[in-house]
Amino acid sequence: MTTDELLLQLLGAALADMHSSRPKKLVRALCYQAESLSPEAEELASEEVLREALERSHPTAPLVEVWRKKLTDWDFLPKPAWSDSQERTQARRDDVYALLALSEETRKLLDSLVPVSQAAVPVVISDKFVPWYTPQSRQGRSWYWPAYRSYLENKGWGAEAVAGLDVATDAVVERLADPTQSAAYQSKGLVVGYVQSGKTANFAGVIAKAVDAGYRLVIVLGGTINMLRAQTQRRLDMELVGRENILRGASEYESDYANDPAWIQGRFTSFGDLPSARGGFDIVRLTTRDDDYKSLLQGITALEFEKQEPALPLYDPRNLHRSSARLMVVKKHKTVLGKLVKDLKKIKTPLSEIPVLIVDDESDEASVNTSNLAKPDAERSAINQKISELLQLLPRAQYIGYTATPYANVFVDPSDAEDIFPKDFIVSLPRPEGYMGARDFHDLDSPIPEEERTFANSNELAHVRNITVAGDDDTCLQRAMDMFVLTGAMKLYREAVGGLGDRYFQHHTMLIHESVRTEVHRELLGKVTEIWWNAGYMGPRGHQRLRELFEQDIAPVSAVRADDHAVPPTYDDLAPYVGPAVTRIGGDDRPIVVVNGDKDLETGEADFDKRSIWKILIGGQKLARGFTVEGLTVSYFRRRTGNASTLMQMGRWFGFREGYRDLVRLFLGRAETMGAKEIDLYTAFEAICLDEECFRNELEQYATMIDGEPQVTPDQVPPLVSQHLPWLKPTSPNKMYNARLVEMRSPGQWQEPTAYPTRATDLRHNTNLWVPVLESLPSTAMSLAYTFPADGTHDAVTHRYDAFVGRIRPKDFLELINGLRWGAPSQFEPHRAYLTEINEGPSPAVEDWLVVAPQHAKRGQRLLLGSGNRPFAWFGRERRRGPLFGAISEPKHRAVPHRVAGALPDSGDAATEGLVAPRRGVVIVYPLVEPQHRSGIDEEGRLAPEKVTMAFSFVAPTTARGADDRVVRFTTIDSAKEGQAIIDAR
Repeated sequence: MTTDELLLQLLGAALADMHSSRPKKLVRALCYQAESLSPEAEELASEEVLREALERSHPTAPLVEVWRKKLTDWDFLPKPAWSDSQERTQARRDDVYALLALSEETRKLLDSLVPVSQAAVPVVISDKFVPWYTPQSRQGRSWYWPAYRSYLENKGWGAEAVAGLDVATDAVVERLADPTQSAAYQSKGLVVGYVQSGKTANFAGVIAKAVDAGYRLVIVLGGTINMLRAQTQRRLDMELVGRENILRGASEYESDYANDPAWIQGRFTSFGDLPSARGGFDIVRLTTRDDDYKSLLQGITALEFEKQEPALPLYDPRNLHRSSARLMVVKKHKTVLGKLVKDLKKIKTPLSEIPVLIVDDESDEASVNTSNLAKPDAERSAINQKISELLQLLPRAQYIGYTATPYANVFVDPSDAEDIFPKDFIVSLPRPEGYMGARDFHDLDSPIPEEERTFANSNELAHVRNITVAGDDDTCLQRAMDMFVLTGAMKLYREAVGGLGDRYFQHHTMLIHESVRTEVHRELLGKVTEIWWNAGYMGPRGHQRLRELFEQDIAPVSAVRADDHAVPPTYDDLAPYVGPAVTRIGGDDRPIVVVNGDKDLETGEADFDKRSIWKILIGGQKLARGFTVEGLTVSYFRRRTGNASTLMQMGRWFGFREGYRDLVRLFLGRAETMGAKEIDLYTAFEAICLDEECFRNELEQYATMIDGEPQVTPDQVPPLVSQHLPWLKPTSPNKMYNARLVEMRSPGQWQEPTAYPTRATDLRHNTNLWVPVLESLPSTAMSLAYTFPADGTHDAVTHRYDAFVGRIRPKDFLELINGLRWGAPSQFEPHRAYLTEINEGPSPAVEDWLVVAPQHAKRGQRLLLGSGNRPFAWFGRERRRGPLFGAISEPKHRAVPHRVAGALPDSGDAATEGLVAPRRGVVIVYPLVEPQHRSGIDEEGRLAPEKVTMAFSFVAPTTARGADDRVVRFTTIDSAKEGQAIIDAR
């Protein structure tokens, strides 16, 4: 053993000895471990030797990785007894160093090699709970969580990712009921992840910790289709349950995974023996990969829980921690769940004694009740009824829903005790490192003007390609299939050239999703098959198309987005890999797999676990939600839907794309008609991305406790759900409930009311209120600018525009907004309450408001307003939902008001800095003209005031925080029922 290897072993042993305790003096720990190793090790047991080894190590060296893992654990640990410092801060790290008794030199070296993590942590909206899941309660009980953690580390998860999962799963488990407490309590919660983002890893970790803590029956509701249920079962079996629990003494070849490559290659986790033989407890599977839950009949004893102390209840620790756990992954199907309910009623173990964990994957699908129980004789929808029966049968059952589209869940009636409303907590998981989501295909709030966007700075230009919907789209489909072949060749090129380590591209897929109807799939299969065989990929015609696509698309995008992955200099360098790629895809004469449940159309098996798949998939409902399409690189998408939850779940192109992120392409239908309305799928995805980000941002804003009390409890979350498109509701209308928001404070934040009136008298009234304000502005426009400095990723960008700029007193501004009329007054009322609070009184929080009227250079877009017929720029906008407009402001207008209000640092522009003042807010005014009124503008620029919508946005000073730090205030219709959601019957 070399000196470095011995030092690595010594340090690893010393730090591992501190696994469940506080950091201890490192040199003393090194000396203690060295005594049991060798005399050579004793010579290395000093801080100086360790520091010298670190000085010659690179950031990914094994010695640094040992430090990274342990320091990250201590950095993330919430509220340890040995530190009062906030987690993931330098103060916490300094506490660790002090307990380790490290010198200043070693501290600086470790900080440079292992910086304090800046990774995001979960956002939690929670009611109060009694802490029980503590380090002391876990002492000597952990079995499956350490094994699962080790599995992930061996799989290649980094220290930050593992530590983040540890924190996120703690946030869930600690809010469940203590499984050993005598009083039964049902906790219900919701975990919100991202589509295709690794939610399964989170609930596998939660299950591991829950069974370690004492939960003895785990029911995983694994989606509504067999494919998804089987995928979830395999994942849990491989990573959590383990070989020994699967075999239970049987032969390796008797396993339901005997033909699974991962089983054969030894990639299923292993404990060396049955856990019960090693001082742990076993997990008994009641479902397998191929078999959903079946009536147990004579085998009902499989559900019986053994008691070491028969006179004591099962939940007593003397029984609980000596009993095996049961695990089942069950499809959300009425008959299957009915069998489970029936069998549970037969077992001898009192159901009131069994600590149960119910994990509902894709919990917004099928699980939510869609029947209006307020109607006479109304019954719950089928799956919701069965879940309700489970919750009634099992008083110690804890329900956790997992979803990426939470809207249906948070709209559940919280007063319905038998339903799945997340009354105890909502946990919003952070966006994982390396994940490609909706934002990665859009340029949301990009500071870069459209005319200056390139493949390097525009996600849309890099990854999104339009499908021409009008007429025959065979050309678009051919181009998408060419892209699939070309990106397959790129993957083979990268495998050959190197730089991927031990990775190779086992799967390479293209998804075509146009409809859920099997007759459409039949027609599409014929079309795609014909295009494939006529494509001529091996001949000059095919190569010419691929060469043009490479030079116009792949090469320029990959040149700026490939990171360190290989990019061929020319198409000629890539051409040798085109043939092998085509052979992998269609060498078996079956390049296309239809996955829709119609056995007549199933032309291949989309089982990513059992074989390498390089195929074009034509999918319907089976591939629209939950199921992971591995290796997905090209998506051809034209499926329409009417709500955001369904559309977002169809985004199978979201996920992790290690080694080929730059090659991902989305071919998306644009400008289709639905009824009398024109829709655009790209705009729809952009809208739900905005909806999702608004939801998550507001959860984060309201998660801070005030005086030990939550600002928002889960039953007050529905008002935080927004909708950016009129025809794209957050979820199905029969799932939507609401509550009443009274005040929303927004210091330093851009706020943009959109519920302007539609009646001519109201529009004329508002215009007449605003015109005097506009007429009071100086007639000379100012040039305003804000420069965003370069940040290592983007070059410096300057937003510049002209505007008329003036001021208005708080009293006058308040009088103005109090006089305005609205199409939906409730939308502006929470803002009005806040503006009233900060503008009123002898010492208002706002000293004055800057009025900004942006002026653009578009010829002919000028309105003559007021008695003086003064020209102002007008903006074309249209209403999206009822009285609501979509986005009104332009992104380039926002930075200067943010700066003036104190929300951004120095602008770098003298004119802008001259407007900055303490306690100053900004009002931005937009005269809007809707499409139906534009023809009414005469040659001189006059338009009747009732055809102008005077819109405005505002940014309050960052100092205008109100009397306390609360962000929102809510009310309810009946104060005697505080905390219940309100159903708005209008």
